[in-house]
Amino acid sequence: MSTLREIGTGIRVSVFFWIACGLVYPLIFTGFAQIAFPNQANGSLVRNTQGEAIGSHLIGQKFTSERYFQGRPSSIDYKAEASGASQLAPTNKTLIERVKTDTASLTKLNGTKPTIDLVTTSGSGLDPDITPSGAAVQVERVAKARGLDPETLRKLIAEHTEGRFLGIFGEARVNVLALNLALDGLKK
Repeated sequence: MSTLREIGTGIRVSVFFWIACGLVYPLIFTGFAQIAFPNQANGSLVRNTQGEAIGSHLIGQKFTSERYFQGRPSSIDYKAEASGASQLAPTNKTLIERVKTDTASLTKLNGTKPTIDLVTTSGSGLDPDITPSGAAVQVERVAKARGLDPETLRKLIAEHTEGRFLGIFGEARVNVLALNLALDGLKK
């Protein structure tokens, strides 16, 4: 009889924790996030003037036109559902060749040697940011393609440069999507 009682208790405890941890807890925190931080809870989406989602402040995108600043390369082709790095060691011949090829291509495109962040992928493959110096090496190309004064673009980069978190964590960075949207908003 005590074995059946123990089994019944075990089932009740399991059901209780399944409901508490699998339903109630997630619903409470999802509701709190939707109320307190709705933009972040919904992916920090960036919308155009028609209200259509065109990207996220948290996920990098591929920009190929010479009229736009380019972000970091992605080992997963910017697919958010496949987040991850290439898993290639720094001494791997495939990685070395890709970096050499990308460096040569970007040097030709921008007229100057790229910064390391423009030829190496991030751990997630989705990094939306580049360094201010990574943006700076692209200024001449973008200015020429758009017929703009390079100094205007340097000011735009400075306006979109975010400092270290709390002044000590991380590095200064520029969100490529935000920079490109501001670039589209410029008038000649």
